[in-house]
Order: sequence, then C-alpha cells, then structure tokens
Amino acid sequence: TLLSNYGDKKLYFPEIKEEMLAEEAEEAKKRREEEEEEAKERKAQRQRLAIEELVQTEKNYLKMLQICSVNIRSNLKQLQPPPANLDSLFLYIEDVMDVSRRLLSLFNQTHLQPEDPHYLETLCNSFLSLSSDIEAAYKEYLANYNNISVVENGYKQKEALWKEIIRVIKLSAPEVNATSLSFFLVMPVQQITRYPLLLQTIQKHTEPAHPAYALLEQTAHTSIALNCRINEYKRFREVADKYKKTESLTIRDKINRLNTHSIAKKTARFSQHLKHETGIKPKLVDEEFDAFEGFFNILENGILVLLENVEQYLLHLQRFLTCKTEEFDFEMDGEKSPICYKEITTALRQWILPTFEKRTRTLVHKPLCALRDLLVGPRNLIRKRLDKLLDFEMIESKSNLSYEEQAVANTYRTINTLLLNELPRFNGLALQLIWSMLGTFSCLHRDLAADMEQMFQSFAQQLPHSSLDPSAFWKWAESEVLESGRKLQTVCRSVEDSLNAPAVQPLSPSSQRRLKQLTDKHGSGKIYQVMSTVAGSRDLDLNLTRGEFVAVISEADTRGDKRRWLVDAGGRRGYVSSSKLIRYHQAMEDPPPSPLLNTPLDVTERRRHSYTPVYKPMNVMSQPCFQVMAAYSFTARGNHEVSVQAGEPVRVLEPHDKRGNPEWSLVEATGGQRGYVPSNYLTVMPMGAEPPGFRVF
Repeated sequence: TLLSNYGDKKLYFPEIKEEMLAEEAEEAKKRREEEEEEAKERKAQRQRLAIEELVQTEKNYLKMLQICSVNIRSNLKQLQPPPANLDSLFLYIEDVMDVSRRLLSLFNQTHLQPEDPHYLETLCNSFLSLSSDIEAAYKEYLANYNNISVVENGYKQKEALWKEIIRVIKLSAPEVNATSLSFFLVMPVQQITRYPLLLQTIQKHTEPAHPAYALLEQTAHTSIALNCRINEYKRFREVADKYKKTESLTIRDKINRLNTHSIAKKTARFSQHLKHETGIKPKLVDEEFDAFEGFFNILENGILVLLENVEQYLLHLQRFLTCKTEEFDFEMDGEKSPICYKEITTALRQWILPTFEKRTRTLVHKPLCALRDLLVGPRNLIRKRLDKLLDFEMIESKSNLSYEEQAVANTYRTINTLLLNELPRFNGLALQLIWSMLGTFSCLHRDLAADMEQMFQSFAQQLPHSSLDPSAFWKWAESEVLESGRKLQTVCRSVEDSLNAPAVQPLSPSSQRRLKQLTDKHGSGKIYQVMSTVAGSRDLDLNLTRGEFVAVISEADTRGDKRRWLVDAGGRRGYVSSSKLIRYHQAMEDPPPSPLLNTPLDVTERRRHSYTPVYKPMNVMSQPCFQVMAAYSFTARGNHEVSVQAGEPVRVLEPHDKRGNPEWSLVEATGGQRGYVPSNYLTVMPMGAEPPGFRVF
C-alpha cells in the first residue's frame, strides 16, 4: 500500500527523511513568523484603537462639559426664580474644562497620526507636562462633589422645580438622553479614573522595544499616583468638613445624644487626661505640631484684638460724626474764624470722614471679620485632634487592633497629617492678610491726611496765625496743645472724682429685696454694684445689667486669676470681671448704739442724732458754740472715704457728696485726712462739753 511504501521509504531512505524534516521545519518557521506578524499587527491595531479612544473620549468629554456649563447653566439662570445655590453646582468646573482643553490642544498640535510611532511619545509628554494642573483642577472638583449631590437632592425634594430643571436639560441638550444634572456633573469623576485604564491598555499593547515604552510606563504610573493623591486629598477634606463645623446644640439636644458608648468614650478620655496631668502617663508630644499650634494661637489672639480695636475706632468715629457742632451759633458776628471753623467742620463731617469710614469698613473691618470666621475651622480641628490623640494613646501599645480601633488610629493620623500640612499654610496666609490689612489701614490714613491737607490749604489764609513762619507756628501749636491737654486732664480728674463719689440711688422694690437678701447672707462689706452691663464670654460667666447687686464670694477664680471674681447674684453664682464692679456704699438707717449718747431725756430734744443740713441763714458769732463729732466709729472702705473713731471731732467741708446726696458728708479728720463718712454717723455737741461716757486713757 501507499502508507506502507511511504513508511518503507522513511525507513530505508535516510536522505529522503532528512529532506522531509527540513521542509517541515521550514514550514513551521514560516507559520510562526506569520503568527508573530499577525500578533504584532493585532497589537499595533489595539494600541492605535486605545490611543484613538483616549483622544476621542477627551473630545466628547469636553463637549459634554461645555453643554452643561454653558447651555444648561445659562437656561437655568433664566428661570424665575432661579434655583438656589445654582453656582455651587458648577464650582471648579471651569478649571476642569480649561485643563482638558489644554490637553487636547497638545494632542492636536502635531500633524502626526495615531499610527505614527512618534505620536505616542507626544501623547505621553503632553500628559506629563499637565499632570500637576490636572491634579490641582480635579482634586478641588472631586472634593466638592458631595456638595453637588446635596444641592441636587435638594432640588429633587421640590417636585415642580425638578420637573422644570428636567425640561430645561432636555431642551438644552436634545441629542443627549440626560434625565438629571448629575449625568453631566459626574463626568469629571469618571474621566480622571479613566486615564490610568486607557494608558495601561496602551502600555499592554505596546512592544517593550518601542522607543516610547519607558515614557509610556512613566505616564501610566503618574496617572495612578495622581488618582491616589486626589483620593487622599478628598478623604482629608471629608474629615476636615466633618469635624471643623460648629454645631449650636441646646442642652436638650446634648442630653439626647448621650448614650453608653459616648459616655464611656468621654470617661476614658477624661481618665487619660488626668493621667497626663498627674504624671502617671507621659503625653505624646509632637514638637512640630505644637509649634504650629502656638503660632496659630498667637495669630488668633492678634486678629481678635485687632478687630476689637478697629471696631472701637469706628465706633468713636461714628460718635464724632454725630456731633454737629457747626450747627450751633457762636454769636461772633463779623469774625472769620467761626465761619472758617464751620466750613471746615461741615466738610469733615459730611464728606471726608464719612468716606474714610466707609473705606475702612470695606477694606479693613469686613476682611478682618471674614478672617475671624475662618479661624473657627482650624480651632475645631485642633480640639478634635486632642480628643483623637487621647483615644490613640490608649490603643497605641496594642499589637493587634480591632476594626473600630484601627478606624480610631486612622482618624487621628488623618487629622494630624492634615493639620501638619495645612496649618502652616493657613498661618502664613493669615499673617499675610494681617500685614496687608495693616498696610491698607495706613494707606487709608495717608489718604485722609492728604484730603484734609488739601481742604485746609483753601482756608489757610483765613485762619488765625496763618502769617507766622513755620517754626513760630509749630511752637504756638505745641503750646496750645499742651495747654489744652492740661485743661482736659483737669476736667478728667474732676469727672473721675465725681464718678468715684459714693451715691445712693433710689432702689426698686426688687433691688431692695435682693440687697437685703445678699446683706443678710454675706454682710454689707461684701456687697458690690455692677457699673456697666456684663456679657459673659466664658464658661460659668454671668450676664448682668447695670445697677444689679452682687455679693463677692471669692476675689479670684479657680486658677488664681484675680481679674475674675466669684459672686452671688441672688441665687445665681458665677464669675464677673472685677473691673465691672464697685463697692456699694449704703447709709445705715439704724446705726449701732453709741456709748457717747447717754444724755438725759431733756437734752435729747435740743440736739440732732444725725447731721442733716438745714439750709437756713446762720448767725455769725465770734466763737463757735457747737462742734461736729463722730457718734460712731467708721472704717473707710475705699480711697474716697476716711476712717473716724467715736468721739473724734471732725470738720464738715461739704454736707453732701458730689451728686448732692445728703446721706454722705465730706469731712476732715483730726489728722488732716479728708474723705466721706455717713451723715448719720455724725452728731453736733456743745463746744467745750465733754461727751458723757468718753474717757481718754
């Protein structure tokens, strides 16, 4: 047969066998080469398709964003009324579109086609050159995407508004089957994650021997790292947004939030804090963070003090503007000085100073208020870091952590890393803003001085002393300022003496009841009166109105601060600034019995038990017949009072205080000291008569 013959030939003809084997090997080689060539072609085709998909996807993506941010956005703004928070939906989308537009322009700037080997190199270089811009644009958009979802869900709650939005979307983009805004707004979230997938696909179908393979590999790794950093930034922002907001909770809300878990957690934190304070356990110290926090505290205090000073400055300026002195008639007809003064004051009050005040509020006060509000977020994060640090210290030494403990450790590390990265930047920017506002404040005063100088130049010739040379004029001005300062100081001293003088004002029935209650409980020496309204700003501080009575329990707080006194306000106890309190001086209606008043009954009718002045004409004698003596001992309780002993003769300088109240008298004691004593502590005795019961030992 044929097969047997063929087998015989293979067995008996070795030359034929070798020839046939060579032919088979050649055919197998050709088949392998053909298969390898076909594989290369398929690989190149898939690479080309992946490159085209990358470019075409970017074009379609940019087109959709333009439809959303231009057409749909403009049509939604035309609704009456427009949807609330509409601009927050498109926040940062312009940056995303800009970086996408720049990336496409780099892809298309060369005349090469995707199948050209050098086109891959151009694509990789384009992506690498814009990688930092891509990250900056997309990380802000993705961090804000949760807010976009919240706003859109708010629209969905209003059925009529949501139907109107759907109608606008379909009219603005009829070629797109979109049923919500999120159809467009989620595209940047999808696009940033599509870059690594497409680049890895291109790398998979690219030969390692390709000239741009190493560059392609670097680009793929860059896109992956870029996504990781964006994801990490988004996670940091979510933690920051969670803990930096301030909640205004009532006591009822706080009680409702209490449960066994929260109580146990707070108890553990408090125990850990006590161990730190008592030295039982060392505290985990981070010197780098402590330095940043210390500088933040200094900035916070400086901003608050600066804002308070600016507000006081504007308040005083506003009060000055309310004084319309130019409207008064000086009754100096024919003189130029009053006329010039009126014109200058009118210009200052109606034009120059109001303009200065408006600019100061806009350029200094409002930015300071905004900067103060920005301090709340970092301050809350710093406080939350301390709580999480206490939790972290309790589990730090454990080798195996549970799922909840691992979450606690991750939260602490996230907040700590976030503060270490962001707090120095915040401190630097806040310091720059402070310097900028101080510079603006200086420039505003410079402009104010220039405006006033320009105005005064037109009145300079009409004012007195305008003919003096500069040195003589400044000498005269200095002497006038010093003289006015001395007069003002005298007036201030007089006003201060009047304000410090004791005064007894008529009390309401409720005030009398509180005064009696506090006096019976704490004694008259502890009674103080509130000089001005007190608004508590710290824990355990009281809110008091002007004129209220309090009893001082302790002249220092628990930390030894003598500026905060612990007081009893008639049931309420708390702290009040000592500068807001003044000792209450009350004239006793029923003084204690005096050992000096043991006179017979017939003498009683001829003398007065209290020194009450009677304004009648007095007969002047060559020698006085009566003398004023202290009927009771009195101990001074302030600088404006004087101590006297029972039986001590005194000289009455004024039978009333500075406010005309006859219950206090200004006297001069035997040692020459002057001060106030209660009028009913004084008595009038005949001259030369020794009071009964008075002995000198």
